[in-house]
Amino acid sequence: MNKPLLATLKGAKPAVPPMWLMRQAGRYLPEYRALRAEKGGFLALATDPIAAAEVTLQPIRRFGFDGAILFSDILMVPWALGQELTFGPGEGPRLTPPLVDHALGALERVPQRLESVYATCERVAAALPPETAFLGFAGSPWTVATYMVAGQGSKDQGETRGFAYADPAAFGAIIDAIVAMTIDYLARQIESGVEAVQLFDSWAGSLSPDQFERWVIAPNAAIVAGLRARCPNAVIIGFPKGAGGKLPAYARDTGVDAIGLDETVDPAWADAVLPQGLPVQGNLDPLALLAGGAALDAGIDRVLSAFRHRPHVFNLGHGIGQFTPIAHVEHLIQRVRNA
Repeated sequence: MNKPLLATLKGAKPAVPPMWLMRQAGRYLPEYRALRAEKGGFLALATDPIAAAEVTLQPIRRFGFDGAILFSDILMVPWALGQELTFGPGEGPRLTPPLVDHALGALERVPQRLESVYATCERVAAALPPETAFLGFAGSPWTVATYMVAGQGSKDQGETRGFAYADPAAFGAIIDAIVAMTIDYLARQIESGVEAVQLFDSWAGSLSPDQFERWVIAPNAAIVAGLRARCPNAVIIGFPKGAGGKLPAYARDTGVDAIGLDETVDPAWADAVLPQGLPVQGNLDPLALLAGGAALDAGIDRVLSAFRHRPHVFNLGHGIGQFTPIAHVEHLIQRVRNA
């Protein structure tokens, strides 16, 4: 059966843009909160194939999105590279030991930690409606490395940026390890039933132009080339959040099939500067979805108008907020599909 989301990512332009939302499987859904409470923690939930598949499917049952996004986390790769991963109550994720003062070579890789993800993929692929595309993902090397070096998230990634300047050889080794693991990880997702993948570079906007070229464009291009060598038909979305004026270079030099745009990007500008015919994804502000009303309608219409002549997957500019009313999501879906 035809899958509008996959067709769009390959360059088609259906009359109604397909849609999914980043973090659509998550805390704004009561069914997710109930299952999370039952499992007792994020990692326990994400590494239980039955539970993780259920979370992946929840928004498809409720909203009928055109794509399901695998329920997992971008830090599964450093966990497989040998760092310990924890999610404390009310805290962000922590990786130990932080590589700012520990050698990458001291880590013992544990790739079997990813087996539960592949089992989740198999379960979801078998359960999805035939018209719904299945999206996998991984963190892009720069963003993953910021957590590996500092051991946790930060506002400006200053510790990792400084490390990359001070010891580019050591930092490059971390990037190379992430690239190699990510190629295998995404290939295994595809082999387990995923139909397209997204590379999340949440902190790409913190880098200077030359560092962006070195630590964002080059590693992502290596992943795209390596994944296509292993899975020739791989469909890849790149999402370099905060890239701004560096988006055209990212689109040109990474080789991704589609570009995800964050909410700070003027959609009309993006349509003008990105390669003609390149599929784009985005880029409604998640806070407009939270607010609802006239702000939401204006945001939806602005995005739809800007990309009316280009293959477009409707999405948010980042993840859906925890306190977003379900009624606002329902209104978004109705407006996009009836535009």
